[in-house]
Amino acid sequence: MICKKEKVNNAYFSVIFVGEEEILDINKIYRGIDKVTDVISFAFEDNGVIENKKIRALGDIYICIPRAEEQAREYGHSIKRELSFLSVHGLLHLLGYDHMKKEEEEVIFKRQELILNEAGITR
Repeated sequence: MICKKEKVNNAYFSVIFVGEEEILDINKIYRGIDKVTDVISFAFEDNGVIENKKIRALGDIYICIPRAEEQAREYGHSIKRELSFLSVHGLLHLLGYDHMKKEEEEVIFKRQELILNEAGITR
């Protein structure tokens, strides 16, 4: 559904579920941040180059299950909602969305909510 909405065809990506220790290591090594996080995306097309025009490899999304469970409890919604949110968030990063600036943050978060609401995955 997201790829269709974003007009992305013939693409694939991976979603990898990990524990806190693995996400901590990934965050430390690749982002220089020594703390557990909920989701990290590695976009293969970050440089704007699409290697294969027929089939696109978008990248990898790492989701920390214990953190997702904790956030679902904190926000008072289901684990399905939290995992869906983190997956959509990660995929949007693979597609070039970011939130380093306030304007970018507004765009990605509005897009996430639209996608989740259209899929019937609400809080």
